[in-house]
Amino acid sequence: MAHRNLQIEQLDRRMARLEEAGRDAEFPMGWVRAVRGALGMSLEQLARKMGVTRQSMMALEKREREGSIRLNTLRSVGQALGLRLVYGFVPVEDDNLSGYVDRKARDLATEIVQRTLQTMSLEDQAPSAERIRRAIDERAAEIRRELPKTLWD
Repeated sequence: MAHRNLQIEQLDRRMARLEEAGRDAEFPMGWVRAVRGALGMSLEQLARKMGVTRQSMMALEKREREGSIRLNTLRSVGQALGLRLVYGFVPVEDDNLSGYVDRKARDLATEIVQRTLQTMSLEDQAPSAERIRRAIDERAAEIRRELPKTLWD
């Protein structure tokens, strides 16, 4: 488990570096067309560099805008433009991957404790709000430590 937590910490550091770049990473026209236009390079010129037809290059730019382009195709275009493709993920809702895991662990812990509470309340043995909070915290910490596969169900 320590190995997995170390991996999460390492990914957190890498994702933090990508986060800022990711904020401005999308162009409605697509990166290929944006870079080509900024360089003053015609569609025909880039097509020649890529060894494809003008129509193929138009289709490529369209696939990028639609999100159906392949990564190795973008990598090839980047090479033709003298650029390197950078690819990665950044968290959507949480500050980092650790935060995402913590939130999922807390959600699962809450679900588990709530199921137990239902049984206890039926038997008129409901614990205090403080005890419930502690139980959720303890269970979440255990889940976070163990990272069971059920966390992702």
